[in-house]
Amino acid sequence: MQISVLILVVIVLVVLIWLIASYNTLVRLRVSRENAFANIDIQLKQRYDLIPQLVATVKGYATHEKTLLEAVTKARTAAMSATTTNDKITADNQLSSALAGLRVSLEAYPDLKANQNFLQLQEEIADIENKLAAARRFFNSTTRELNVTVQSFPSNLIAGMFGFHAEPMFEISESERASHEKAPEIKF
Repeated sequence: MQISVLILVVIVLVVLIWLIASYNTLVRLRVSRENAFANIDIQLKQRYDLIPQLVATVKGYATHEKTLLEAVTKARTAAMSATTTNDKITADNQLSSALAGLRVSLEAYPDLKANQNFLQLQEEIADIENKLAAARRFFNSTTRELNVTVQSFPSNLIAGMFGFHAEPMFEISESERASHEKAPEIKF
């Protein structure tokens, strides 16, 4: 009788330890994902701070590109006012598209492309874009790790009990994806 009670207590303790370890793993992964997005937020804030300077510099040269500059400003405002992670991802994709349109439009202004302030702002934005790309890769890596754990057996049982669920990745927009898949146009 005592041995069966002892075995039952050991089994209950093992299951309890497994439950605690699984829960703590899920919490650690969720916190890692939130931290990874905080890194993206920092880069986005720097990007948002540079955009008004870029727009002001461009305005002097490209007065007839007013609608494009307004689109960039509107996208920046929307991105800054986004509150949830998913809203920020969507808003950032829209801002990236608007900035890409601005870059294409500016090719028609050789004087602007030679302007020192504009060149410096372009370099700063390019640097931030590179940091953002790295931060997005890290975010997607932590999100993937969380999603695998949430969806794998037996940790999916614990995830379901405590409200953990698969989270979206930080993906580029469909328009950006289409432009990246298209072969570049080379002109001489």
